[in-house]
Amino acid sequence: MGTTNKLHPGQPFVPVTFKQLDGSDFTFGGSGGWQALFVIRGKHCPICKAYLGEIEKRRPAFAELGVSVAAVSADSEAQTRLTAEATKPGFPLFYGMDEVTMQSLGLYVSEPRSAQETDHRFPEPALFVVNPDGALHLVDVANAPFLRPDLDRLVSGLRFVIEKNYPIRGTVK
Repeated sequence: MGTTNKLHPGQPFVPVTFKQLDGSDFTFGGSGGWQALFVIRGKHCPICKAYLGEIEKRRPAFAELGVSVAAVSADSEAQTRLTAEATKPGFPLFYGMDEVTMQSLGLYVSEPRSAQETDHRFPEPALFVVNPDGALHLVDVANAPFLRPDLDRLVSGLRFVIEKNYPIRGTVK
């Protein structure tokens, strides 16, 4: 496996294209609007399923702020359909993230503990928020399933960022 990249806030977010369950491709990044992409481990992760439900509960608040929300995993289309049926999100679930993309996004990658868990390597949770200028405004990359942003704090933080034109933080390299 190659070297993992570290994305820096403020840098242009290189758009990434993912598959959607309707068969079309979707490119995240560079949309001209606020976008939030939640990286999830996949169907095998009960914490991910619960978190998708928590995101869904706050989807109206994200929409009110003009932030589009999506989630992505390395799961297959079939696995992602099962996740969608179980969680019924009102936002897109992308699938098929490959290891090159995981590395380019600076994600931590795990091996399945057994064939019963899943049949492929998978990313640990992350969040990328891209601003209307196409820059990475917020980034959170975790190495375990129980490390995820508090969604109420995220919504209130995004409200503050957007309303006050709060600058991108953590840009010193």
